[in-house]
Amino acid sequence: MSLTDNAMGLGLKALNRFAGSSAVDKLGLRKWAEKGLFHSTRAGFVVAGKMGRSFSAAQKLMKPARLPRAGATGLFDLTPSDEQQMLRDAAKSFALEQLRPAAAAADTACRAPATLLQESAALGFAVLGIPEDFGGAGSERNAVSNVLIAEALAEGDLSLAVACLAPGAVATALSLWGDESQQAQYLPSFTGDNAPTAALVVQEPQPLFDAFALTTEARRSGDGYVLNGVKALVPRGADCELFVIAAMLDGAPRLFLVESKIQGLSLQAEPAMGLRAAATARLTLKNVKLEATALLGSTEDYAECIALSRLAWCALAVGCGQAVLDHVIPYANERIAFGEPISHRQAVAFMIADISVELDGLRLATWRAAAKAERGEDFVREAAIARQLATDKAMKIGNDGVQVLGGHGFTKEYPVERWYRDLRACGFMEGVVLV
Repeated sequence: MSLTDNAMGLGLKALNRFAGSSAVDKLGLRKWAEKGLFHSTRAGFVVAGKMGRSFSAAQKLMKPARLPRAGATGLFDLTPSDEQQMLRDAAKSFALEQLRPAAAAADTACRAPATLLQESAALGFAVLGIPEDFGGAGSERNAVSNVLIAEALAEGDLSLAVACLAPGAVATALSLWGDESQQAQYLPSFTGDNAPTAALVVQEPQPLFDAFALTTEARRSGDGYVLNGVKALVPRGADCELFVIAAMLDGAPRLFLVESKIQGLSLQAEPAMGLRAAATARLTLKNVKLEATALLGSTEDYAECIALSRLAWCALAVGCGQAVLDHVIPYANERIAFGEPISHRQAVAFMIADISVELDGLRLATWRAAAKAERGEDFVREAAIARQLATDKAMKIGNDGVQVLGGHGFTKEYPVERWYRDLRACGFMEGVVLV
């Protein structure tokens, strides 16, 4: 771990211990401690990015910069490290204090507040996956940390979490699969004060969509490529400056770097049932001409991209599911019907217990797959298990949350109807986010 990481970690650890002590409540300093944790974390990440940028030597690199894989300990232990727990706590503090209060208005407006997105970018979670050669704060592969961050942000609001995390997916893709020229051209901008809005675009508007059988096609043309096709549910599409777009090339799915200003690319708003705060758009490619340097990674890299994206959606499902559970328990205990709390009814109590059981199973499956990915081991089977659980259980968790609230669950007065709509996306969305 770098000197920057150690300094940031020690500061966060000290503040975390203070915030968690009983003396804080006795002295009436709880709110101050929580704000201190949030703002010191934000400042720490900004400093980390600036210190890293002073070492930037992107133009001199002769090969791509890759983060080393985490070493295997030989133990089956999914307990987050102190640093991971601090990242998780910082993300959760931001989610509950910033994302959740803004969620209802953002859902109605079909757009996240610009100030909130700026606050999210200032936290610097995206630079964790960027090598220090390009001004990032990454010292090793951190799939587990990314899962914990996504999970924590989704506790505030899943749709806003997607809006916040989408640009980081492109930076992660460039770090994992970009060559030296691609990294030198694009990665430094993600560590600056004004990072570009970007999106990883895989989803297409077709029933039973298969991420490995795309209708968007790339054909070779001279020394470059020509792209044609339509993509759906692109987060923050109208604001994006850079896309990583999936398309079929010679019968195999591949990834391409496409700048928004290129001729033949158009966008139109596409509000959906869920993910409304992510300002989703439909992207149309009509004879978009690309240079040979636009091709990103290999066919094997594309398969890894899909698996890592599915893990990210599992993490988002876990976070939103936790929000549902945390909401329905006090509601069931406080809601009186026929002279007693509805939690005394077995049908209600068992439904809440099922949410807890299914949530823990999904969380552990997601963490296990992320831990194997972080170590560079084969994680495809584990990712498929987590994805299947998310497909089956995430929507059920949302539905049960609405059911516990009865008629209240159907109204916008309570957030469970919004969480239900967002959780439905976790079973079919491809791309957008990466861990």
